[in-house]
Amino acid sequence: MKDVAERAGVSAKTVSRVYNNDPQVTEETRQVVLDAFASLGYRLNRAARSLRVGGDHVIAMAVESVADPFFAAMTEAVERTALERGLAVLVSSIGRNAERERQVIEGLMRRQISGLLAVAVGGDQSYLGPHLADLPMVFVDRGPSGVDTDTVVTDNFEAAAAGTRHLIDRGHRRIAFLGDSPDVSTTRERLAGYRSAMEEAGLAVVPDLVADGCPTEHEAAGMTARLLELREPPTAVFSSNARCSIGLVPALHARRRTDVAVVSFGDFPMASTLVPGITVLEQDPERIGQVAARRLLERMDVPDLPVCRTVIPAELIPRGSGELPPNASGRGVVGGSRGAGARGASGACPGRGERSA
Repeated sequence: MKDVAERAGVSAKTVSRVYNNDPQVTEETRQVVLDAFASLGYRLNRAARSLRVGGDHVIAMAVESVADPFFAAMTEAVERTALERGLAVLVSSIGRNAERERQVIEGLMRRQISGLLAVAVGGDQSYLGPHLADLPMVFVDRGPSGVDTDTVVTDNFEAAAAGTRHLIDRGHRRIAFLGDSPDVSTTRERLAGYRSAMEEAGLAVVPDLVADGCPTEHEAAGMTARLLELREPPTAVFSSNARCSIGLVPALHARRRTDVAVVSFGDFPMASTLVPGITVLEQDPERIGQVAARRLLERMDVPDLPVCRTVIPAELIPRGSGELPPNASGRGVVGGSRGAGARGASGACPGRGERSA
C-alpha cells in the first residue's frame, strides 16, 4: 500500500479507499491509483483479504431483470450450486442502462464479494479491467466487451438459423422476425442467424417483416398487430426471446390467428399448454446458471485458469405451432396440453453438450 501511494502521489488512506471501491473517491484519483496498482504488478492476496473482511461467503449476480423468466430460472440454479459450497448469492437487477450496469456492479464489488456473475447490458465493460486480477468473474448469456473473462452463452446465431430453417422447411416464405432492441448483442446475433437462413434458402429479407425494436411484451403485442395488418402479412413468426413471445402469442390468439406458425427463442410459462403448443428453442437457463456458477467456483479456487468461453446449444422442441404449414386451416383456442419434449445440453467448460472457444 505504501509503494502504491508513493507511485500515485497520494496517501495510503486514499489507496485503501480506492482498493475498497469507496464511492467518495473522484474518478481522476481512482484512475491514478489503479494505474499505480497496474504499473507495480500488484495482485490481491485473497486469503489475507478473506481473513480481514470475511467476504468468502458471498458471490454476486447482476442480471438484466430478476422478473424475466429466463434470468429467474438461471438465478435459482446459481443459488442451488452456490449453496453446495456454503455460499450466499447477492442478486441485483441491472435493467437496460449501461450506466446503471456499472453502478450496480461497482456497488456489488464494494460489498467485498468473492466472485461475480454478470450479464453485459452496456457495450463496454472495460471498467472491470483493473479488478480482473482481484475478483473472479464469469459473464453469462452475453459476453463482455473490453475485458477478457470466462463466459457461458447460447449459440444464438446457429439456434436462430435453425429455428428459421425449421419454418422454411414447412413451406413458409414470408417469415417475420420479432425481437428486442438491436442494441442488445443477443438480438443482433439472432437476427443475423435469421437473415443467414433466409438468404441460404434464396428468400428475400423483407424490411417490413423485421421488427427488432420490441423490448417489452406490450410493444411486441403491438408490433404483432401491425404485422398482421400488412397487405401481405407473414405466415410465420420467429420470436427472438421469451419476452417477445409472451406479447406475440396472446396477440395472435386474440385475433384468432393461431394459423400463423411460431417458433420462440426461449420457453415461457404455459407455452406447452396452448393449442397449438408453442415450438421453442430451449436455452435451458437452469443448465446455463449451473455451468456458470461452477466455472466461477473453479476460478475462485484456481485464479490463474485459462479464460474459457462455454457455448451451450439450444434445443428445438416441436409442439405444433412451428410445424404449421402456410395458410393452415383451423382456429385454435387456449386449452389442452402438449408434451414439452426432451431437454438438452449438459457439461462444464468444455463438456458433453457444450463446446468452448
